[in-house]
Amino acid sequence: MEYKTNPIVRFLPSLTDLAFLMPIVFLFARMEGAKTMLGDGDTGWHIRTGEWILANGRVPHEDVFSYTKAGQPWFAWEWLWDVLAAWLYQHGGLATVVTVSIVVICLTFALLFRLVRRHCENPFVAIGVTFLACTASSIHWLARPHLVTMLFTVILLMVLDRAREGRTRWLWALPLFFVLWTNLHGGFLVGLIVLAGYAAGELCRALFTANSEDRRAALQSAMRYAVTACACALATIVNPYTYHLHAHIYQFFSEPYHVQNIAEFQSISFHHPVALYLEAMLLLGAFAAAWFVVKRRDFVPLVLMAGWAHMALFAARNISLFAIVVAPFVAQALYEMLCGLEQAQVASWLRRAVRGFRATAAEFGATDRHWRLHLASLATAVVVALLIANPNATGKLKPEYDPERYPTKVLSLLRADPGSRIFTDDEWGDYLLYQLYPGHKVFVDGRSDFYGQDFEQKYLDVMNVKYDWEQSLGRYNVDTIVLSTKTALASAIKQSGHWRTVYDDTVAVVFRAVPERAAESQQVSAGISGGKERDPEITKAVHRDRKMVAVKQPKGV
Repeated sequence: MEYKTNPIVRFLPSLTDLAFLMPIVFLFARMEGAKTMLGDGDTGWHIRTGEWILANGRVPHEDVFSYTKAGQPWFAWEWLWDVLAAWLYQHGGLATVVTVSIVVICLTFALLFRLVRRHCENPFVAIGVTFLACTASSIHWLARPHLVTMLFTVILLMVLDRAREGRTRWLWALPLFFVLWTNLHGGFLVGLIVLAGYAAGELCRALFTANSEDRRAALQSAMRYAVTACACALATIVNPYTYHLHAHIYQFFSEPYHVQNIAEFQSISFHHPVALYLEAMLLLGAFAAAWFVVKRRDFVPLVLMAGWAHMALFAARNISLFAIVVAPFVAQALYEMLCGLEQAQVASWLRRAVRGFRATAAEFGATDRHWRLHLASLATAVVVALLIANPNATGKLKPEYDPERYPTKVLSLLRADPGSRIFTDDEWGDYLLYQLYPGHKVFVDGRSDFYGQDFEQKYLDVMNVKYDWEQSLGRYNVDTIVLSTKTALASAIKQSGHWRTVYDDTVAVVFRAVPERAAESQQVSAGISGGKERDPEITKAVHRDRKMVAVKQPKGV
């Protein structure tokens, strides 16, 4: 007799719903909610870029936001995301931008669970591995275009998974997919790296197999992935800047400044709360890679694990992608190991426990596999959206830049003087660009690829109170300085006779140049005895770029 599913089951939550809701629970229970998503000022300039594009009907090729490099060539390489963010902002403010960003994260891990479930018949193992990947990725949950790369990486893995099963026609769609990816985020390089990893893994299988038929099949697969990667690489030229974008990206990553000074391009501290989940994924990934090589003679997991583990340890922003890429292989290896334990020469109690666990999982999984309406996910997303959009929202639900970290109270003072040339750090430059543009332009902001190594180093020298810091500011006729009260530069300025404090609170301090400074800006530095009279503690301070606040800020992750 054919089993007929009770229609009520269609309305019940499933593990896919749990995977979808997992980031929401984690974000509001263990992190700072909507404020976490706005833990980086870059969101602001992305919105303003999108607004500029909508207003002018074209993608910018020259800078419109700074007074230090105005009119210089600029690549708005995430222009399509910027336009979408601006449109959302115009139809609901930051609340809409934050809500859609959260939904993108939720969709990423719902799809990742479905992918993991294809590799692992045990639903409990699948949801557990998805949870590990989700928590590890929380280090980079920000309302920025890189969320698209997280989602698109999962979609790419789903396509490649089907291609390995013989459904290679899916590969023909990837070039068009990469056109969209390229115009949304520069992380399209991630997709090319994954494709190269699949090709390299199949090539390794061909090199280490003794069976000529297997070798031929592996070489054919390697060629298929390599050709697909080349086609996708060519497709990435379809962007407003054509191949010049690729040259710009190459130049950006070839400059050592960014790796040395931008937090998200640096290695994670293993004192960070997310490090525990990273360590777990590294150990499980190593186990999975060895399992596939020994048991299946499959080298793709090994190549992907080794490459992405290196990149995750090299730069914190890659941790999310590492966790996503290795999760399906980890789940499959764990499932096959559990199956093997039932027949292994181990203690009888362990075999019984494994058998009982598998039986319970199989029974639960049989019900969980029935298609659902996913009303739980939809309803929760709608409720969260309404709560965030509520004008009276407070605490973790309020979509605002944290007033304890950003100079929100000084905005009225700065708006009162639209002709001022403001200096602040790059993170606050993002914030002021968002709040004050077009009334004010900025000295520097988070577009480090635009400003370049030489300019960024001069900016860093100012923040680190190098002996000629006042000459550097004078070169750009800076007349207003806005800094955190905790910076070394703020302490140095208070000792200078060329600036007066016009505002000071627990978050920000504002300085204005004294009238005499305009005529003396080129000789100021020499007037402080070459910096010898400053507090040695101030001159030793090293300013750290605060990009990717999620690396430093999440609490209780």
